[in-house]
Amino acid sequence: MTKSILLILAGAIFAFSSCQQKTADNAEGSDKDSTAAAAGAPVETQKANSAYKPAFEGQTRISGIKSTTAYEGKVLSSELKNPWGITSLPDGRLIITEKAGTMRIATTAGVLSAPITGIPAVNAEGQGGLLGIRVDPDFENNRMVYWVFAEARPGGNLTAVAKGKLSADEKKIEGATVIYRATPAFPSNLHYGGRILFDKKGDLVISTGERSDTVSRPQAQHLNSSLGKVIRITKDGKPVSGNPFEGKAGAKPELYSYGHRNVQGLAFHPVTGDLWEVEFGPRGGDELNRIEAGKNYGWPTITYGIEYSGKKIGDSIQVKEGMEQPVYYWDPVVSPSGITFYSSDSIPEWKNNLFIGGLSSMHIARLVIENNKVVGEERLLSGEGQRFRDVTEGKDGALYAVTDQGRLYRVYKK
Repeated sequence: MTKSILLILAGAIFAFSSCQQKTADNAEGSDKDSTAAAAGAPVETQKANSAYKPAFEGQTRISGIKSTTAYEGKVLSSELKNPWGITSLPDGRLIITEKAGTMRIATTAGVLSAPITGIPAVNAEGQGGLLGIRVDPDFENNRMVYWVFAEARPGGNLTAVAKGKLSADEKKIEGATVIYRATPAFPSNLHYGGRILFDKKGDLVISTGERSDTVSRPQAQHLNSSLGKVIRITKDGKPVSGNPFEGKAGAKPELYSYGHRNVQGLAFHPVTGDLWEVEFGPRGGDELNRIEAGKNYGWPTITYGIEYSGKKIGDSIQVKEGMEQPVYYWDPVVSPSGITFYSSDSIPEWKNNLFIGGLSSMHIARLVIENNKVVGEERLLSGEGQRFRDVTEGKDGALYAVTDQGRLYRVYKK
């Protein structure tokens, strides 16, 4: 009897142990399964605004992915006022633009400087204001800062580019000078574009919008207009020699690509050196494009979006010979703003991935890109309820992001 009881107890212990092991295995497996499920289903589950079909497989609603590395998004500060652009200083601190016309310097702990003065007046109405910012590649020697802003001019407003020297005490910009104006001016407070980059040669790449109005919209296709373009200029604001429309009659020599709606994200791929951009669609049709010199990206002739009213745009076509297809598009929109490629070894699985600040979508999108195609999409910080305006990679390998509501985030490996 005692032997029988012992055998039963031993069997029960073995069964319980096996069950516990199975539970552990299943728990691990469920994580794998959830990742696999995410990999099999797009992150977007809402109904599209249109019945338009993608031009190729994987152009929209690609498989969802999930970071296996534990990361954290920490709020460093909530004291910014409508921040718009963010970039790193050589010492690792961050310089940030605020829409109303001020700049601030932030430490990576979130300590903010007083507002920096000496900046020309901006038109902060609507989508205007003080926009994108970059520091000179030789900043440690010349202390030069370059920025984009909305400027009121005779006949309307326009996207302008300025430069100036950050004073030694970091309290003001000295000798601020406007070096470029995207003409023509237009009486609208919308679609200024506003991002700015330095390329590897030390020239500036700028984005503009087509100013939104149906009257100005067609200028995205006009080579004698700076509206709806990616522009390449020198640090003095002159067209870069070798630009694709140099010497072409009736074309502005500073233009690099055209047919854009409102480009608020620009970034160079850290390995290929290719220029990538994101731009707002109307109702649906936000785009990710790989920019090539002289190419036409289609707006408003082709689009995967519709008017906000629900009406079709133009001839309601999505493909036309001589016009580039987006590498990827979103419908419904995510309202993509600032972008950055991740180049750090801190989180290896993020290496060379593209991170996109989403406004209406209120998250940071992570895109895995292989052979110039998007192969996976993830949403980061979607529970924060923030409109992510810009994101940059810091000198420490973390991502830093600013939101319309005034927050500065650090996103890093736990």
